[in-house]
Amino acid sequence: MLPDRATAITAELARKCSALTAKQFPPREPGNPAAGSAKGSGSDQRAFYSKCVANDGKIDNEAKSSAK
Repeated sequence: MLPDRATAITAELARKCSALTAKQFPPREPGNPAAGSAKGSGSDQRAFYSKCVANDGKIDNEAKSSAK
């Protein structure tokens, strides 16, 4: 039995999740991507992006805001 194939995400979902990831993890130095992120690591960013894609672009910001 072959494993299920991965499905491709839409360009719209990719753009939305990319924008949400950039907002959640702002650059340390604007305009210099090599400087890294002011918050979190690369693996944190990948996990956030993956979660965004898995949830069809819906990130639970309300839960994060109330937890602070």
